[in-house]
Amino acid sequence: MLNSVIGRLRLIGMIEGVSFLVLLGIAMPLKYLADMPTAVLVVGSIHGGLFLLYLVALAHAKYVRNWSIAKWFPPLVASVLPFGPFVVDGRLRREEQTTAESEPRA
Repeated sequence: MLNSVIGRLRLIGMIEGVSFLVLLGIAMPLKYLADMPTAVLVVGSIHGGLFLLYLVALAHAKYVRNWSIAKWFPPLVASVLPFGPFVVDGRLRREEQTTAESEPRA
């Protein structure tokens, strides 16, 4: 998975997606229901860093694979939606497999 630019994008997307769900499903309720604003501060900072890393990985994949807007825009939109990275992962997995099959083997 880490051998290709799309594989790295998929992995970062999964981690970023989980951090978003933790932020929304755990940290936000702790802030508003249990009066623990530190949870959002910590988890939000981690998620923000992962989000930026995802954007960098997406830009790198766009550059390396020479993606058109139709290929890179859905993962971009998915990154701001809950469960979005998980939904777009199937498409990225197919793209990664197609790329691996078309490349010559050493």
